[in-house]
Amino acid sequence: MTRSLISEVTWHLAPDREPDAEPITRQMVCVVCEDDGKGPDATSAPFEDSEDGVLAAQAWVFAHVRRNPCHHTFREVICRPWRAVMT
Repeated sequence: MTRSLISEVTWHLAPDREPDAEPITRQMVCVVCEDDGKGPDATSAPFEDSEDGVLAAQAWVFAHVRRNPCHHTFREVICRPWRAVMT
């Protein structure tokens, strides 16, 4: 006969701040291009969540507006790693 132990556990969910966690990144999306189905032109590369990353994301938006003067609506997508821990 096999025995099983069943117990209740509590889980805690929080942003992953471990040293090996993935970095927080941000990405800019042109809503107009996305609605038109323009694919890769609609989205910037991911930028690190730092002052330099913010400036790079803004630079992508301004370069995109220069190429597409009618595109004024953008979305920022933030990717933040999370970790579930049994407590």
